[in-house]
Amino acid sequence: MADQSPLDVFKQVLTGTARAIAHEPEVEIAFTADSPSQAGKNFRVPMPGRSLPAEQVAEARGFADGMALRLKHHNDSLHRANRPSEAIAGAVFDAIEEARVEALGARAMQGVRANLNHALDMRMRSDPISRAQAPDEVPLPTAIGLLVREKLTGDTAPLAAQAGLDMVRGWIEEKGGAEMAALGETLHDQRAYAELVQKLLRDLELTANPEDIDPTESTDEGEDEQQGEGEQDQQQSEEGQAETQMDARAEQGEGEAEDGDQQEMDAEADMDGDGEPGDDGEEGMMPVRPNRPLSDLPPQFDYQAWTTEFDEVIAATELCDEDELTRLRAYLDQQLTHLQGAVTKLANRLQRRLMAQQNRSWDFDQEEGLLDAARLSRIVVSPGSSLSYKVERDTEFKDTIVTLLIDNSGSMRGRPISIAAISADILARTLERCGVKTEILGFTTRAWKGGQSRESWLAAGRPATPGRLNDLRHILYKAADEPWRRAKKSLGLMMREGLLKENIDGEALLWAHNRIIARPEDRKILMVISDGAPVDDSTLSVNNGAYLERHLRQVIGWIESRSPVELCAIGIGHDVTRYYQRAVTIMDAEQLGGTMIEQLAGLFDSE
Repeated sequence: MADQSPLDVFKQVLTGTARAIAHEPEVEIAFTADSPSQAGKNFRVPMPGRSLPAEQVAEARGFADGMALRLKHHNDSLHRANRPSEAIAGAVFDAIEEARVEALGARAMQGVRANLNHALDMRMRSDPISRAQAPDEVPLPTAIGLLVREKLTGDTAPLAAQAGLDMVRGWIEEKGGAEMAALGETLHDQRAYAELVQKLLRDLELTANPEDIDPTESTDEGEDEQQGEGEQDQQQSEEGQAETQMDARAEQGEGEAEDGDQQEMDAEADMDGDGEPGDDGEEGMMPVRPNRPLSDLPPQFDYQAWTTEFDEVIAATELCDEDELTRLRAYLDQQLTHLQGAVTKLANRLQRRLMAQQNRSWDFDQEEGLLDAARLSRIVVSPGSSLSYKVERDTEFKDTIVTLLIDNSGSMRGRPISIAAISADILARTLERCGVKTEILGFTTRAWKGGQSRESWLAAGRPATPGRLNDLRHILYKAADEPWRRAKKSLGLMMREGLLKENIDGEALLWAHNRIIARPEDRKILMVISDGAPVDDSTLSVNNGAYLERHLRQVIGWIESRSPVELCAIGIGHDVTRYYQRAVTIMDAEQLGGTMIEQLAGLFDSE
């Protein structure tokens, strides 16, 4: 160990400790400058400085201990089976399970308890709960998770979160105090613990009570293709107590109403789909859920924007100058040098498959056509032979355009957005060689917490249910007719600090669809790359918690059922198969490049 740096020694010690806690000898730990993550037995924890500052060391230990405890005490299949389908309820369920896992370690080992508390303290400093000024600005998953930790371990919440937690503590304990107190008795039984958590969620009105379900609702939902996703869409009470439940019958009624509206593809169209609100945002940025039931909302759901005055569709080159784009592109290339080779190999494989489909082919031994040089000897020997010609077959490869729509939300920051950018870059280069045009688009918002749209709403006196309440930013990284060499630098913009904010997927999908549908190519493919459900704090804080996700589901259903555009999606750590018929979910951003290429290859190979 004499030639090893202190950082290498610390990594070895950390790995050994994690293996001991998890009782798993194959655990591997890697340092990362991005968000900590766990993929099975592979842990990525925050990298401390070279001098190993005590605070950063404790933070790395806390994350490593938490991941090791999860590996030891958490059954993922059991968790998924009991997890509610509603996004907010699901996020709360996840937070309470994390509290159980870490409480088991904290109760048994004081050193682990200290490490976990330090890591939690670091997380809470950037969580919205530390900035909350009113109860409806407190993220429920964070607040409930902290209260459950207090019950299970006796440790108080971090100082940064205490003010926000106190705003909702009384309401949470009044509604679910009995269940939270009983959780400690089932700490070692994940199944029994999950059943108690489900009752807690019902008491908090995050999911519906089974007694409130109208049995006639399920008979109207047999034809809904979304029901195969394993979600309990039928469980909406007549009183609207479950804030994030979905109304499947509304989707059917609207689907019929849209039969006459196939020409309208505006973002302002009145669309209503089914879904739950998204909870995946930038680390520490989660949607605010209003603490009120759906019973005070109007029965009809119509998607709208409060104003489109401040929305923008802008080219990447207009968001920063040439020098900065050059610097950002160089940074992107430097970050992913090792990945580029692997993705390029896959891209070359895709290119060979596409070129094979476009190769000229011939029918031989024809009575007329072009003279077949290989049959010249036959003509000399038998001049009367009539089968000495060849005819070129018509190629079945359609003129094609591919649009890549990339989620530019804050939760994509770090490795996911870097890999998305470089994969899109390589894919565009590959398809261009094959004569397939490619358009690369991104979507985010111009501001956190609503921007000018929210200011306009506040000035108007805060009308109820204003609809989408943030300024959209749709970014054009590469136009379909623009050569790759000219657009290469633009993709570096995704590395710009502060660009990635919130994501309103439904309107972004309509925008990308409207662009591609206007193209002259015979075949149109739209690929969406995202790592979470739609999230916009400003919109979700003043509308139904399912507002954005319902709209996304409606847009997807419309495109998949009525549009000639072939739609597919890739979810990074997020199950997009709940939304899209043709979709795949990956758990590690490292898989993105290969998955994009395989998805496209499958589309090109299909009829």
